[in-house]
Amino acid sequence: MSDQNQQPIFQIQRIYLKDLSLEQPNSPAIFLEQESPNIEVAVDVGAEALAETIYESTVTITVTAKIKDKVAFLVEGKQAGIFEAANIPPEQLDPLLGIGCPNIIYPYLRANIADMVTRAGFPPVHLAEINFEAFYQQRLQALAEQQQQEAGGAGLVMPDGTAAKH
Repeated sequence: MSDQNQQPIFQIQRIYLKDLSLEQPNSPAIFLEQESPNIEVAVDVGAEALAETIYESTVTITVTAKIKDKVAFLVEGKQAGIFEAANIPPEQLDPLLGIGCPNIIYPYLRANIADMVTRAGFPPVHLAEINFEAFYQQRLQALAEQQQQEAGGAGLVMPDGTAAKH
């Protein structure tokens, strides 16, 4: 094999909107409220191998806007990208999929969510930049703690309050 065949390859194959949903359970009455909504944002990232050197990376954002105790709107969007990653050392592949790919995908998702919120009749929501490296490190830390707890036999409660299955 020539040296050229061993060069690291990283290419975007496609970026696409995988899922986008909107709920307005209290419309039209919610439009009569004078207060600005309180915005909560949840983020998740994922990666999956599609073929030997082809990976799908996803970023999911859930935006919940409430006025007092009523939901004004809930928007969930999942943006995805298909990436080719070849000749990349294993210790660099996971951070690439967990940090690099989300950094590429996220601006598309931000724009799609802002557009959806505007189309729903609300002022646009401009999501802040996300430090995917810090997010990745937090997930590694949580995973290490989870493995420690499982090794100790302690039960793990998921963020939604359900007990994890072993």
